[in-house]
Formats: sequence, C-alpha cells, structure tokens
Amino acid sequence: MSGYFKDLFGGTKSLAVGLGITFRYMCKPVVTLQYPHESLKMTPRYRGHIELVGDEETGLPKCVVCGMCQKTCPSNCITLAGEKTEGAKTKSLTMYTLDFTKCSLCGQCVESCKFGAIDFSKDYNLAGPRKEAFIFDLLKRLEEKS
Repeated sequence: MSGYFKDLFGGTKSLAVGLGITFRYMCKPVVTLQYPHESLKMTPRYRGHIELVGDEETGLPKCVVCGMCQKTCPSNCITLAGEKTEGAKTKSLTMYTLDFTKCSLCGQCVESCKFGAIDFSKDYNLAGPRKEAFIFDLLKRLEEKS
C-alpha cells in the first residue's frame, strides 16, 4: 500500500514539474522557426560551397584558368578547363565543376585564388535524392545568376 502512495506522489510531483516548465515558457517569445516556411539569415562568416565570382562590368567569370584552386584542393573535388582564344591574353573558362560530395569546405581553394575568382556561397538549403544533385556546374550557375 505504501508503494501505491509513493507512486502517486512521484507521478503528481512529475506532473507539477512538467506543468511548471510549460507555464514558464508559455509567456516567453517564440524562438523556433517554422522551417521550411521560415529560415534564418546566414551570418557573413558562413561557408557554403564555393561559387565563381563574375566581373562586375562584363558578368564573365574572373577565373583565368590558372588551376591553383584545383591543385590546392586536398579533396580533389574541383575540375576546370579553359581554352585560349585568338587575340586574348588569358584563357577563358569553359568548364568549372565542383563535386560537393567530396568537398571538406577547408577553403584552401578560395585562399589560393589570387584573382578573387571564387568565393563561398551562402547556400545552405541543399538537399537532393541523388549524388549527382551535388555535382555543381559553377559556370552555369554563374550565368544563371547574372
């Protein structure tokens, strides 16, 4: 019989503690967001995947196809190609692919680019059913962006 009252007292005490917590937070402002309908603004220091930076005047990529980003990437997730056109001093970028499934977001590619041609994006809502959804054609993304 004493076990019955002990359980009854323990259950009542647990219920009172739970209701106390509920009433305490009921009067405070809501801090959660209704994702995906609401989302947080990313901080300036957020590191998403890399993206190409376009020239402000022409909109073309600043990349001169030096290949330093590809060489310094420890994950080997960057593939780029370019061709030299007649009359031009530098190569023009024809392909820039990022395999984001391999990227470790170390930032060595951005640091090694002396031309400021790549930067971190602010994309964080990345989701996809297949691996191929995370292999980005950054040249195409830059063209769509501008």
